[in-house]
Amino acid sequence: MSDQTPPPGPQPPRKPRVFKLDDPDLEISTPPPEAPSAEPRGAEPASQAAPPAWGWPTGIDSEKGIRWGSILLGALTAATTFALSLWFYRLVSVGLWQDDWIGWTMRILVGIAAFAAVMLILKELVGFFRLGRLKDIRADAAKAIADRDIKTERHIVERVRDLYGRRPELAWIDARLKDHMRDVHDPGALLTLVDRDLMAEIDGSARRLITVSARRVATVTALSPTTLISVGFVAIENLRLMRKLATLYGGRPGFFASLKLARAVVMHLVATGGIALTDDLLGQFIGQDVLRRLSARLGEGVFNGALTARVGVAAIDLIRPLPVIAARPVRVRDIVAEIASRTPSKA
Repeated sequence: MSDQTPPPGPQPPRKPRVFKLDDPDLEISTPPPEAPSAEPRGAEPASQAAPPAWGWPTGIDSEKGIRWGSILLGALTAATTFALSLWFYRLVSVGLWQDDWIGWTMRILVGIAAFAAVMLILKELVGFFRLGRLKDIRADAAKAIADRDIKTERHIVERVRDLYGRRPELAWIDARLKDHMRDVHDPGALLTLVDRDLMAEIDGSARRLITVSARRVATVTALSPTTLISVGFVAIENLRLMRKLATLYGGRPGFFASLKLARAVVMHLVATGGIALTDDLLGQFIGQDVLRRLSARLGEGVFNGALTARVGVAAIDLIRPLPVIAARPVRVRDIVAEIASRTPSKA
């Protein structure tokens, strides 16, 4: 605030002074601006700087390009689905609002469709319940055998008889079983009797179903002109086989319950190494020399038939209501031997 210039050199600290903000002689000194550094803080190095906008696109930019073809196909599919849904909605709504024979016909058709949808849902739920019932009976039977509980065994036998006692082909077996149950008093003997007399008969029917399906798969695979047809037929036939076996043992599953059973069978095969076992059985029964002499189609047919047999046996292991106690189990080797001995001649 004075006109005197301070001498150069370090200055002592100023003493506090009182001044007015509107004093015209007041001068406010500002620090000189810092010189810009050669490379500002936080900036990327020159080697990592972004390429100029006019340069060629990099590999990353080209990989992240917009796929206009996929967008076009998705938009057309969505538009077609929406148009069909809107058309069907308008058709049904206009038909329902009519008060003539067209409206009554539409109401009857919609009612039938709704009733059929409800019945399908109930059928699927019942199928899941029946498969769960077979699993529960097997678990209770294994526990009763381990605990040697004769009372629980009798209850399990009654549940098994409820499953199969009403079938005409098993009526005489059920009657004989009912007579023999009165004389059995030892733990484990009652389930052994049921397994030997009743379940053995059902196992024989299951073995015949598996053999027929395995022969069909082997023959169709050997004679199929394309691989796609054979693969589709094998998948459909295996699903049908599992559904027939579940129905035979008292499951009667629906479509979604059959898919659940198929998933369980596949997991069972993976856990037990069923595919590798099938390959070993082929080498054991028809021999490596015979396999080399056969054509590729015949060898593939025998292998697919053996795999179908393995799928059927795995399904039996999962849906059989009683563990194998006295009955002869269904073996893959017996079915494979029959397929290998008959498939080449048939083809």
